Amino acid sequence: MKNAVFNLWHNLQLNATKIKKPRFLKEARTVIMLWYVFLMIFFVAIAIPTIKQRLFAKVDARVRDYLSEEVKNFQAVLLEELLESTITANSALKSTKTSKISEIFDKFLENRITEDDNFLITIVDGKFYKSSPRGLPELVQPGSQLMEYWQTITEESEGEIKVSDPDIGSILYKALPIKTREETLGVFVVVHATAGERKEALEALDVVVEVKILILLFALLLAWFAAGRILAPLNLLTKTAKSINESDLSQRIPVYGEGEIAELGKTFNDMMDRLESSFATQRNFINDAGHELRTPITIIRGHLELMGEDPQEQAETVSLVLDELDRMNRLVEDLMVLAKAERPDFLQLEMVDVALLTEEIFTKARTLADRNWTLDQIAKVKILADRQRLTQAMMNLAQNATQHTIPDNFIAIGSTLKEDRVEFWVRDTGEGIAESDQKLIFERFARVANARRRSEGAGLGLSIVKAIAEAHGGFVRLQSRLGIGSTFILVLPLESERNLISDQSVNFN
Repeated sequence: MKNAVFNLWHNLQLNATKIKKPRFLKEARTVIMLWYVFLMIFFVAIAIPTIKQRLFAKVDARVRDYLSEEVKNFQAVLLEELLESTITANSALKSTKTSKISEIFDKFLENRITEDDNFLITIVDGKFYKSSPRGLPELVQPGSQLMEYWQTITEESEGEIKVSDPDIGSILYKALPIKTREETLGVFVVVHATAGERKEALEALDVVVEVKILILLFALLLAWFAAGRILAPLNLLTKTAKSINESDLSQRIPVYGEGEIAELGKTFNDMMDRLESSFATQRNFINDAGHELRTPITIIRGHLELMGEDPQEQAETVSLVLDELDRMNRLVEDLMVLAKAERPDFLQLEMVDVALLTEEIFTKARTLADRNWTLDQIAKVKILADRQRLTQAMMNLAQNATQHTIPDNFIAIGSTLKEDRVEFWVRDTGEGIAESDQKLIFERFARVANARRRSEGAGLGLSIVKAIAEAHGGFVRLQSRLGIGSTFILVLPLESERNLISDQSVNFN
């Protein structure tokens, strides 16, 4: 039995998870509206009891003012009657009898027209005398507990009695005893039943609630369209994102006005600009890499197909094939360096002695070719950097200098410390670079059109230098003039946490 119940419950849970909510319930527009409705209902639920309480409080305050006003009116009549008797109030109260009090009550009640739910009650000599109107609620009729209480009071009194009868509501009263020093001659009581005024207040509250509901429904309708208009850019963003593919990255979102949605649209468009540029660069890179790899493969295949039986010819073919394979290997290694440049583990940072590194680079570079090599100056400072990558970048610059100079030209290597950076450079007195080509030479597979001889590389050396500099947070700067020479400067910023041992440079010239 337990297993059957468990299986039934398990199946119900599975079915519940399979039930999909309608899509519109998941939309941001619907979620916003549901929250709006929830908040409105919450605030209305709080507001209605608060308004009701405030209305009842104002009704009670107005009634109490009425009770006090009626008592004051009676006191004025009482004083006037006593003055007409040409005696003071106190002496009159001492000598008057109950008949005089009855006459005063009669005169006062005759001239008063009470409103609905208001009652004037008079008590003479401890007994009920008259009321206006004559019909009294059961709670205050002669013989009632409240009437007996009023018949015995000797001090001014007021209060509120809660009644379960909805036609009466609460009973508010104010009682004024008329007394001499020895005895109480009578009591004047003003009574009000709050049911009528509270009913009017509730009717007014019902009208307020109905109006609020209508306004809420109208506001919800407007909010629904407003939310749709506000979220329209998000829908457009979704449609644009769905329509984007690798073959078409040109679509953008129109941005109107300012604010978070407009900022999101601008950010998306900026992202698409970067993505389109990245895809274009990647596409060009793949095309160029394919072309560079296809050339040695074609050469190798052609020579192998044409290779004869002659041993000397075979030896020459093998030598050529090995040379082309070496070139392919260098190309693949360069491509791997560029691919790794975007990875966080591209650099292996350590404290590097710039002076020692500069001397090591100079020693290695002077073996590349027969040139007039010079060590300009070195910076005596330590920086946080990747020794191997910096060596690779500088050797690429030195190799590039040898390819665009002749044996009589000078090539100088050096380093220096500026205020917020360390600079490495390779300077040559070679052919120089045209200004139109200076912006292109750092692109992958780029070659200078006016070079005296075609580089043996694939045109990735300077791209690798740029990638290494940017990985260190720096950049490469080029100063060149045709027929005079070129200076490639590798600029590395100094961060505050790096340990600088000295800020001096040693000049060897």
